[in-house]
Amino acid sequence: MSKDGKDKAAQEPREIPIDGADEVTEGAAEAAAPAPEAEPAETAEVAEAEADSIEEEAEAVVADVERVAKAEAEAAAMRDKYLRLQAEWDNYRKRTAEEAGEMRVRAAEKLMGDLLPVMDDFERAIAHAEANGDAGLLDGVKAISTKLSESLGKHGLETIDPVGEAFDALEHQAVGQVEDASVPDETVAQVYQKGYRLGKKVIRPAMVTISTGGPKREVESDDAE
Repeated sequence: MSKDGKDKAAQEPREIPIDGADEVTEGAAEAAAPAPEAEPAETAEVAEAEADSIEEEAEAVVADVERVAKAEAEAAAMRDKYLRLQAEWDNYRKRTAEEAGEMRVRAAEKLMGDLLPVMDDFERAIAHAEANGDAGLLDGVKAISTKLSESLGKHGLETIDPVGEAFDALEHQAVGQVEDASVPDETVAQVYQKGYRLGKKVIRPAMVTISTGGPKREVESDDAE
């Protein structure tokens, strides 16, 4: 070989083989290559699985909503039942209280009715003692009569003794009339027998005589105070 040929050969670069370089190059090429697309069958399976999962979650939510709605309905029904029972109990309590009160009133009415003739006898005895001047008997009978009246008064008995008052057909029983022009018509002139009231109920009207011949009594207005 000539000198020029040797120099040219010396100037040309030489490739130095490196162990494994070919493998690295092939691996890089494989990595840079796009991943193979999934098969259509696999994509469909994934989508179906996701759809099933969503459906199961939806069904669970619906089931929870139904359970909550059922619990709320049961709670509302229990509340309505409780309110009905409470109302029934209140009505029962009021009814029994009213019945008990009426029973007490009826019992008191019977007792007072049985005792009224006794009080009448006391008053007649007092009148007899006053007329005959029996002071000792008079004082004793008056004391007993006063004590009995006070005892009955504690239980609600009130005397109806309307001398000088306007006649009231609800509390008085007229048994006669007397001429008296000095007072308005239908004024109670005399009480033959006292009446009695227990609470708001008249258990015996007073037996009275009323006046006649006087001026007409003015009708009281409902608005009058």
